[in-house]
Amino acid sequence: MHRFGRSAAVFFLLVLTSANSTEWQSAIHPQGAQAHSLANLFWLFTGVCAFVWLLVMVALGLALWRRQRGLASDPFEHDPRFERGATFVISTAGAATVTVLIVLTTASFLATSGMSDNGGEDMLSIHVTGHQWWWELRYEDTEPQRIFPSANEIHIPVGRRVRVTLSADDVIHSFWVPSLAGKQDLIPGRDKALVFSAARQGIYRGQCAEFCGLQHAHMAMLVVAEPPQAFEAWREVQLKAAAQPSDTEQLRGRDVFLGKPCVACHAIRGTAAGGKTGPDLTHVAGRHTIAAGRLPTSRGSIAAFVVDPQQIKPGVHMPRVDLSPDELNAVSGYLAGLQ
Repeated sequence: MHRFGRSAAVFFLLVLTSANSTEWQSAIHPQGAQAHSLANLFWLFTGVCAFVWLLVMVALGLALWRRQRGLASDPFEHDPRFERGATFVISTAGAATVTVLIVLTTASFLATSGMSDNGGEDMLSIHVTGHQWWWELRYEDTEPQRIFPSANEIHIPVGRRVRVTLSADDVIHSFWVPSLAGKQDLIPGRDKALVFSAARQGIYRGQCAEFCGLQHAHMAMLVVAEPPQAFEAWREVQLKAAAQPSDTEQLRGRDVFLGKPCVACHAIRGTAAGGKTGPDLTHVAGRHTIAAGRLPTSRGSIAAFVVDPQQIKPGVHMPRVDLSPDELNAVSGYLAGLQ
């Protein structure tokens, strides 16, 4: 009965915090130079394959028509003209096949080479680590004091190239933001790099594209492309420590958080919480979603995930922490204030 009551409460919180999706997630609606190259490659392959299929259907129809006309003739009759014509058609088809393969292979190489790290200045550098089942981010900088962590939501300036270094902590993952770039696998022990840019302001949804366990389908990310001034303002906020509690409820929530096992997994800069196992929560309320895209960010969503993470995301490594109703209310209020 207790289990049913908790499940019903979680469902009610989910209903209250549901929201419509506004993200772009389509490889055939590219919004960046690298994505445009891949979209053009897709349409080239589609057009060539459709044309080849049409030729095969025409050849099949002609063969059936010719066979129907020749049923009354001697099947052993030798026709030199037909054999010369057949030899020409087969030779031409073979040469065309080789040519098509060369063209498609070259086009594929040129399209994918644009996503590799070919150097260049003024690139935003981000290190992305895949975990079961969330994305750890670290914004790099030549000045150590301007390096900061985040999770599951990548902010980038419009028009600026971004270099993403990819690594995996546990199993093979795959980084894919369809509207901005192609897929790139994250293999444990082997870092890879991907370069992309956004030509238009907006929110782009990405997804782990390699099955990585029970919650693979709920390992999403958002790429928020914004004007350079807005990005710099966002970065300045991220460099700061967590906001201090603004009322007694948030103050109690911080004390409860620091007194529970939460601090063993999560970090909140400016407090004693320094865990590295889970996402950094310093500015968790400033993100669009929590739990790697599972829920929209709100106080209700935070409370639902804290009270029973296994109900929201079965198999997630976050354990359930026993909290009284008052403690849950205080903790959710504190976390919801970490903008």
